[in-house]
Amino acid sequence: MFGAAAENESGQAPSKRSAVKRAFAEDGANKTHVGGQALIEGVMMRGRYNWAAAVREPSGNIYIEEHDLASGKAKNKWLYWPVVRGCRAFVESLILGYKALEIAAMHAYGDEEEPGAKAEEASANGAVSKEGASADESVASETSDFSWKNDFGNPDEAIDALGAQRSLDIVVEANAAESGAVEPNAVEPGAAASESDETCDGDDGGFGKREMAISMALGLLLGVGLFIVAPAFIANVLVGEYDDKTLLWNVVDGIVRIVVFVFYIWLIGRMQDIKRMFSYHGAEHKTIHCYEHGLPLTPENARSFPRLHVRCGTAFLIMVMIIAIFVYTITPLNGLIAAWGVPDGPAKLALVIVARILLMPVIAGISYEITVKWAGSHPENPLVKVVLWPGMQMQRLTTNEPDDEMLECAIAAMQRVLEREEREEAVQA
Repeated sequence: MFGAAAENESGQAPSKRSAVKRAFAEDGANKTHVGGQALIEGVMMRGRYNWAAAVREPSGNIYIEEHDLASGKAKNKWLYWPVVRGCRAFVESLILGYKALEIAAMHAYGDEEEPGAKAEEASANGAVSKEGASADESVASETSDFSWKNDFGNPDEAIDALGAQRSLDIVVEANAAESGAVEPNAVEPGAAASESDETCDGDDGGFGKREMAISMALGLLLGVGLFIVAPAFIANVLVGEYDDKTLLWNVVDGIVRIVVFVFYIWLIGRMQDIKRMFSYHGAEHKTIHCYEHGLPLTPENARSFPRLHVRCGTAFLIMVMIIAIFVYTITPLNGLIAAWGVPDGPAKLALVIVARILLMPVIAGISYEITVKWAGSHPENPLVKVVLWPGMQMQRLTTNEPDDEMLECAIAAMQRVLEREEREEAVQA
């Protein structure tokens, strides 16, 4: 990202080269399967059994929402087969990423009414806060006439339809990390449950489920258009028909796709909201580094680690684009074109594009085995450093140095996932 890098002990910002070297050199011994994603004013962490989103609310509190993973159930062991697990991770990250962003959108933006005014109103209505909790914390779980959560629609029904279950809502005090660790403060269970039972169909002019579904569909169409259709069209213009110069066609297509992707990331990184999201991405990496080194999860400990990480999903995306060139080249599409008698022009180009879309799960599975399972487990291997180099360079655009509040969000999400891992391991022991 475009923010300033953290200063080293001498007071000077580390060089770009040292940032990558540190990411490899400081890869912790306790490598974890826990991964994450940056959100709007928050971080989502995903473990083997659940995922948790921690979002910084306008009031300064941290809202945490946790859900089960359907793939974490014992009966779904086939989802962890080689290559299949990569396809599963790819699809799951798309779905969970969308749901986590939906949660973040509902909690990162507050009502126009000031928190103090809400506290006075709650007090006037006879609301009773928990012992030791402030009035602002008590109203965090109250249902108001207007809220961003209701306007954006309730995510729980859609998530439950995907096989996940809402398990807990948490609000963390803004200054809870002053003692050195983030200590969640649970809201009243009944308040969270009653709020989640409310539905929003969007008829009142709010941004409901229908609008969210349309937004997701448009986002997928944009992705297909930018990274599959546009590169294929440009390759067709520059090289000619696919079956005339297949190897050159696929190489040009792949290069154009990578260039478009890098430019797209650079362009959106100029937006202020995305810059902050990339800072949360850095917070996610630092928190995982901290855990993998066996240190207590505190902002002070996490702050010292690099914002780059060898097992980042950015490296996975770059690897997908590189592997795609090889997979598309060896796919016997020319034989299919000849057998079907597909004519030159739009029909042939359309067939090539459809084939590319259908092969994406296979490409994702292979890329996962290379980037996550092999390279991520052997970061000290010189060949691995070569393989991961493009993804590490991309992390300069997709991460930024976080502040302590961002680290607190990442730590809160990480703690919730680790707590679930400990409970599951205790049951299986």
